[in-house]
Amino acid sequence: MGKGHGGWTEDPREALRVRPGFSLDEFDRGAKPGFHGKKSDGKALGKDRGALLSELQERLFAEGRIGGKRSVLCVVQGLDTAGKGGVTRHVMSMVDPQGVALHSFGPPTEEELEHHFLWRIRGALPRPGLIGVFDRSHYEDVLVVRVDDLAPRNVWERRYDEINGFEKDLVDSGTIVLKFALMVSKDEQGVRLMDRLDRPDKRWKFSRNDVRTRGRWDAYQQAYQAVFERTSTDWAPWYVIPADHKWYSRTAITEILTQTMIDMDLGWPEPDWDPFGMREELAVEMSSRALKTSLSDTVDNVESAIAEDAAVQREEVAVQVEDGDIDDAPARAEERATLAEVKAQRAERLAELMRTRQQKERLVEQARARETHGRGGE
Repeated sequence: MGKGHGGWTEDPREALRVRPGFSLDEFDRGAKPGFHGKKSDGKALGKDRGALLSELQERLFAEGRIGGKRSVLCVVQGLDTAGKGGVTRHVMSMVDPQGVALHSFGPPTEEELEHHFLWRIRGALPRPGLIGVFDRSHYEDVLVVRVDDLAPRNVWERRYDEINGFEKDLVDSGTIVLKFALMVSKDEQGVRLMDRLDRPDKRWKFSRNDVRTRGRWDAYQQAYQAVFERTSTDWAPWYVIPADHKWYSRTAITEILTQTMIDMDLGWPEPDWDPFGMREELAVEMSSRALKTSLSDTVDNVESAIAEDAAVQREEVAVQVEDGDIDDAPARAEERATLAEVKAQRAERLAELMRTRQQKERLVEQARARETHGRGGE
């Protein structure tokens, strides 16, 4: 990602990823790692990403409809008021709801307690083609269970390895796992809880347990530290997001999700029929007036498809080679190749557009001839 591109000076997947030696004690929850802009810049960038993220999600959904195996799972963890619900509302509202599978995990039910702790998680996994969102997750079984002493140490201790194996199986089967931990400071959490008490329309969010949980703040920080150390893997790394600025956490998660889906190289499924042949069959049952309307819409339809094409919009997301943002020669060569691919694809689409217009013009004339002949035979 180019310097200063969209406010990012560093790819948030690098800036926020847990690395060996990560210390939650030293983590600044009010920082904006990798981002040099202001709140207005972050909100504008998130909005700009919306169209691209929607395009990518639709491609993933289409892939799943024809037998594709890939999906994305976003695990969102954090203490109360960290902004988990806001991430879901603001980030996922930018894509088609039918392509999102949201699950919120509270305390396990009696039935769930009778099974392995991953049983209820397996039942909520996103199907191929979907973006899954877990508001809390299987990590509650090494966080709450640990801090509240709900199971013996030897039980929750072995769950770290079980979780790693479970997530490795998910990735191997085609699910990309993105894990976001929203880390709010104790002072900021206190302010947000007070805000809930002040507002009658927000008091329903408050629980007596919120105060009790704050009394175990240090224990929760230790539990999260263990989670990061023991379950941030090459196949499913943790991204720890400073959450004192809600706009930053939303911007960062939007960017990570968008960049990840770009890297999936999602394309539109190729039909097993010829659009020109199907157009001929469809036109037989259309009036000349309807066909003329379709003809007038042709240019707008195709140009919209070009504009919305994720391959074209990669110019907005990837490094701008023409601006000289990258000094590394291999990276510059890769970006030039991308631009060349975009231009070639656009040329191919425009050539098909010309053939389509010619075909539709002919179909309009044929329909008019049928209609004239029909009136003449009456």
